[in-house]
Amino acid sequence: MSGLLVSLQDAMVQGVLWGIMVLGVYITFKLLDIADLTVDGSFALGGCVCAVMILNFKVDPWIALLAATLAGMAAGAVTGLLHTVFEIPAILAGILSQIGLWSINLRIMSGKSNIPLLKTKTIFSQFITSMGMNKQAGSIVIGIGVSIVVIVFLYWFFGTEIGSAMRATGNNEAMIRAQGVNSNFTKLLALMISNGLVGLSGGLVCQSQKFADINMGTGAIVIGLAAIVIGEVLMGRLLSFGSKLASAVAGSVIYFLIRAIVLRMGMNANDMKLLSAVIVAVALCVPVIVRKYRLSKSYTEGGV
Repeated sequence: MSGLLVSLQDAMVQGVLWGIMVLGVYITFKLLDIADLTVDGSFALGGCVCAVMILNFKVDPWIALLAATLAGMAAGAVTGLLHTVFEIPAILAGILSQIGLWSINLRIMSGKSNIPLLKTKTIFSQFITSMGMNKQAGSIVIGIGVSIVVIVFLYWFFGTEIGSAMRATGNNEAMIRAQGVNSNFTKLLALMISNGLVGLSGGLVCQSQKFADINMGTGAIVIGLAAIVIGEVLMGRLLSFGSKLASAVAGSVIYFLIRAIVLRMGMNANDMKLLSAVIVAVALCVPVIVRKYRLSKSYTEGGV
């Protein structure tokens, strides 16, 4: 029983920290209707930059997180430029950036696939030492604190003029262009903010697990989509924008809790990505099936 409790606590930590990445995916997927595959690369980029800054340059862990965020924004800018300036389809632009980031991440880590941070100070070790908490409790407090700050910032930003224009771009690009707004700029900015949050999440996960790995972002887009779908299913009745942002983080926590429980039940860890893909596919297909069923039923009743 104690082993299960520890697993659930670790899952909550991972869920909250990855939840910031989910917020980034939410911006592109729900607001712009773009499945940005840059995420897999920019998440690892954030972790790699954070680890190298702390280990090689001896910078403060918070500054390393800022560097990870800026690196993620740079990755998003590349995808945005490929899509808006060179008119490459968004999904293909994301794939190109993702592939390129694999080599860039290896370069950042000097050809190593893994960088340990076992004897270095992180924001988690500093907070845990100063507050006298255990590792799980301290990590959860930091994760929730950063998540709240990010949600508040996004809620404020998307209420501004430029933020509203970004949301309108995803709803009706032709309309927002008719209003004199440069939709290419709003797309570029959205991709930069999105991948900046992904890079921040990668840096937090890196400091939490005390290592950066070239494969740490593999499947991040699927995890993000699964968390968004789970959050919408459980909190779909909440209509405010702030509650939708919170539901994305809640969906991430629930996803990792489900994964921890499934693993404790004996499921092969290699099958987790398949489970994630199935969750996303089912959650996206069910509403379509229900809508078509209701539509066909209404036609039948009308014909009778």
